[in-house]
Amino acid sequence: QVQLVESGGGLVQAGGSLRLSCAASGRTFSMYAMGWFRQAPGKEREFVAAISWSGRSTYYVDSVKGRFTISRDNGKNMVYLQMNSLKPEDTAVYLCVADDDMAAYWSGAHAVDYWGQGTQVTVSS
Repeated sequence: QVQLVESGGGLVQAGGSLRLSCAASGRTFSMYAMGWFRQAPGKEREFVAAISWSGRSTYYVDSVKGRFTISRDNGKNMVYLQMNSLKPEDTAVYLCVADDDMAAYWSGAHAVDYWGQGTQVTVSS
């Protein structure tokens, strides 16, 4: 069982930066592939980024490549999403996720085991 709590969202102007954090509970945190999804108003949940349990492999949706960076600290049970060069289309609720199988992230939101409550990111133009 994993519980996830996000923080770090807020309002930022286009071109600005935000760093999201996700605190995870559970003694087996280091065995989970972690990730971030986002959901904009009226849209389905969208995969954003994922990181392997070791941190050596990362994956991003094309629209954020080169702007967002996912990282993790297994010693602190933390996952981060550094978001730079933010655009209005990045506006969404960002949700931290965990699954013991990275493949779940490619299968869609329905396949992911654990979700946080989300943190709002709003980018003004």
